[in-house]
Amino acid sequence: MKYKANYPSPIGNLTLISDGTNLTHVILEKESYYQNIKKDAKTNDNLEIFKQTKTWLDKYFNKEKPNIDDLKLKLEGTPFQIKVWNALKTISYGQTVTYGFVAQKINSKTSARAVGGAIGHNPIPIIIPCHRVVGTNNNLTGFTGGIDVKIKLLKLEGLDITKYKIPKGEKYAKM
Repeated sequence: MKYKANYPSPIGNLTLISDGTNLTHVILEKESYYQNIKKDAKTNDNLEIFKQTKTWLDKYFNKEKPNIDDLKLKLEGTPFQIKVWNALKTISYGQTVTYGFVAQKINSKTSARAVGGAIGHNPIPIIIPCHRVVGTNNNLTGFTGGIDVKIKLLKLEGLDITKYKIPKGEKYAKM
C-alpha cells in the first residue's frame, strides 16, 4: 500500500509518497513520470515519515542544509538507477557536477547520456539532489520539474546562475 501527503513549497505543490515507513517518491507538480503513483496512493498526513520529510523540506527551503541521512528513503528502480541515485546523494549543497562526472563516480562504462536517463527518473528529487547535475560547459539541461524549477533550487542554494547556460526560451527564475 502506498500513502501520500501534500507539501506546498516555494516551487509548487509536492506530493510525498511512502510505503508506510520509508519515503519512496517526491512528485513535483510539473513532473510526468510518476503521476500515476499518486492516483493509487491513499492520503495519510499522519505518517511519521511524512512529518520528518516536511520538517526536512522546511529546513531546505529555509537554507538550513538538512542531512539526507535524517530520512528513511527506499529507492525503487533498476540496479543501475539505484547506483546513480546513490551517487547523487553525495553532491554537496550548493555544488554542481556534470553527468559525465556522475558516470565516472559510479565507474560506469555507460555514457553520460545513460546516466542522464537514470537521473531523469529520480523518484525523490530535491532530497536526492538531481538538480545539482548540469551538462558539459555548465549547460542547464533537463529537470523533471522544469528548468525554471532547477534554476530556483540552484539559486536557493546560493549558486550564481549567470555562470550557467540557460536553454533558449527559459528565463531566470525568481524565488
